[in-house]
Amino acid sequence: MAPSASHHVAGNAGEVKLDYMEDRDAKAQDTIYTTASGAPVPHPYEAQRAGENGPLLLQDHHLIDLISHFDRERIPERVVHAKGGGAHGVYKTTAPLDDLCMADLFGADKEVPITVRFSTVGGESGSHDCARDPRGFSVKFRTAEGNWDVVANNTPVFFLRDAAKFPHFIHTQKRNPATHLTHADDATVFWDYLSQNPESIHQVMILMGDRGIPDGWRKMHGYYGHTLKLVNKSGEWVYAQMHMKSKQGTAFITQEDSANYSPDYAQKDMYTAIEKGDFPSWDVCFQTMTPKEAEDLWEKQKINVFDMTHIWPHKQFPLRKVGEFTLNENVENYFAEIEQIAFNPAHMPPGIEPSADPVLQSRLFSYPDTHRHRIGVNYQQLPINAPRVPYRMANFQRDGQMAFYNQGSRPAYLSSIQPIGFKERKVDHDVVHGNFTGQAVSYLSEIRPEDFNAPRALWEKVWDEDAKQRFIKNISGHMSTVTEEEILKRQIAIFREVSEDLASRLEKATGVKGYEGISNMHFNGSHNGMTKDSKVANANGLKKPAHFGGHNGAPTAAHQTAVSAH
Repeated sequence: MAPSASHHVAGNAGEVKLDYMEDRDAKAQDTIYTTASGAPVPHPYEAQRAGENGPLLLQDHHLIDLISHFDRERIPERVVHAKGGGAHGVYKTTAPLDDLCMADLFGADKEVPITVRFSTVGGESGSHDCARDPRGFSVKFRTAEGNWDVVANNTPVFFLRDAAKFPHFIHTQKRNPATHLTHADDATVFWDYLSQNPESIHQVMILMGDRGIPDGWRKMHGYYGHTLKLVNKSGEWVYAQMHMKSKQGTAFITQEDSANYSPDYAQKDMYTAIEKGDFPSWDVCFQTMTPKEAEDLWEKQKINVFDMTHIWPHKQFPLRKVGEFTLNENVENYFAEIEQIAFNPAHMPPGIEPSADPVLQSRLFSYPDTHRHRIGVNYQQLPINAPRVPYRMANFQRDGQMAFYNQGSRPAYLSSIQPIGFKERKVDHDVVHGNFTGQAVSYLSEIRPEDFNAPRALWEKVWDEDAKQRFIKNISGHMSTVTEEEILKRQIAIFREVSEDLASRLEKATGVKGYEGISNMHFNGSHNGMTKDSKVANANGLKKPAHFGGHNGAPTAAHQTAVSAH
């Protein structure tokens, strides 16, 4: 008979109630071996069989339960960022940001617990830590107003700005569907994609430069990459870019030396350092600009705050340090605390809002959708993902696989009999997001001269001669497995838009003569805004929509005026 609401079920004398943190920290010598249902078993190796030389018995629940659970130990690995590791720590605000952001964690001297996961991007779970690849840098800030999940990389830009390109691009980072080879052995599809999508050029240069193989996770910066909105208590908002600057400095590993490192070098380096008390730290900084400054930045300098391939000039928009975090505790169980941790960029506390960056907008959907598939619909109930807020949470999500906190007998609808409590929304969405009005449009960005400004500065003003030589060696070596010369001709033409010096060096290193720039080239992935030839201007020969305004989705004063008039 099920107990009534008023009936108390007494526990067994001396029972040990399951508690996640107590179980996590318990020592093996303080435990008793049992089945998963709690029945003691005298030895984990024994099995029931029909006589000493007969078959095993199906009634042996211990053996059947052991083997069947073993068969299901793995959950699907992440499609991207599969190889990684992390640690726990604490974030502290050292210079309040409350003039720009109402989020509780940015108040004076606020401290919140965090978990950070670092990763490579393209490789599988067992791939090498020293692969030439961007690094993921994700932080879960457990604030008093809910989790804030920062899903960042160790590079300030990315390969694309059109959200629908992401699955296509990632497929080129994976194994060839016919040969099952990675681009370490056959880089043809890797460069085929890049040669058709020139907006990737800045990230390509960073990837093939010294930052392409960071010396472990402790010695690399983190960049949110996407533009956020910060909202203060007065309802005023600004655009923002978040940076996490390593206090250990940065360092890199050369392509030649990378083979001398352990496949798990970064994981070992981080774990060992924390165990020794050498706790790594990062400064948390923001660049900010007003909506008017964002419009002017496009009109005058052709820098688009909604474009992940563009960067904000630091002289115009200097970094403002807000706080710092330190990793001071290794995980006790990798699977429970790292493999099952789930970062979702849609998790934002009041005062932090998404911008119209289309790649960010797509990630707001994609990340939680992945977690529901990979871990389960109730992934946020796992201790590593659960919020730590000073109020009892409630909603109308119920059931599903592994529903542990299923909210008791409380109504699963908005009830007048047992009314749920509410708090006023702190952010006026009409003010923060209410400036977009228009028709549904089909949109694809175009390649423009400004796409090459930052890469050109990287080549001409940032890298010294040694760095340039390493870059040419890295990239020509990577291109050596490309089987289609046409791809290299196209890619060298893209590099020629960055610098004639760069293209000439690459031609010499590869033995391939590239095209003379991209003005006469057609791309299957992007419109070519640098040609006057209508035959090659549009991606795949398609017509540009009549509404195409030529501002590549950037915020513009003309658009704001039209919206206000509307």
